Amino acid sequence: MSKQTTLYSHQSQNLQTKNKTLVVGLTGGIGSGKSAASAWFAEQGIDIIDADIIAHEVAAKGSPTLRKIQKKFGDWVLNSDGTMDRAAVRTHVFTYPEALIELEAITHPAIREAAKLQLAASTSPYMVLSAPLLIEGAEAGLANLCQRILVMDATEETQLARASRRDEQSVQKIKAIMTNQLSREERNRHADHVILNESDLASLYVKLEPLHQQYLTLAQQLKYAAD
Repeated sequence: MSKQTTLYSHQSQNLQTKNKTLVVGLTGGIGSGKSAASAWFAEQGIDIIDADIIAHEVAAKGSPTLRKIQKKFGDWVLNSDGTMDRAAVRTHVFTYPEALIELEAITHPAIREAAKLQLAASTSPYMVLSAPLLIEGAEAGLANLCQRILVMDATEETQLARASRRDEQSVQKIKAIMTNQLSREERNRHADHVILNESDLASLYVKLEPLHQQYLTLAQQLKYAAD
């Protein structure tokens, strides 16, 4: 059994025995529409815990996490103003895969703890935990905090077109990012729900609405079961 499958089985057990609040893990490849889906859920009054935002916050200037990164890799990880030189670090870990493992060993525990604090402070009916690598590397162990996994799916052609339009990145760079992510088939295999997002926002919202209603119902069931 793969690591991802083990995590997923554990999620189902948590759903039945431990959690009284519903956490929906939202993930998908680059350009799949995670941001659009997060924005829609937020408009429905659902709290969004974004792992990308947390990753920036935990490595902010002067933070314990940034000091650990500096100690591990050297002063070159800092800009002249003491903030993290994210471009330099990103290039380094893409060049040296072992460096990415070392970096994640520092950042992931901090990301997980920050996410847990945000989840505990949430007051919405359920929560959405958005993480681009939720399944691939069990990003900071965040998959264990979720009871349902929602995957945004898109063809490679659509991913490339959206990502290059949004970030003005080269196709080669986008493909390199995609290489570090699971294939569509593997990612979808670990999902409770998959939304194929190949059209416009209106079409996406039509697909999200019934899931939202389903999550509201499940959240109520979990709450009553815990009482």
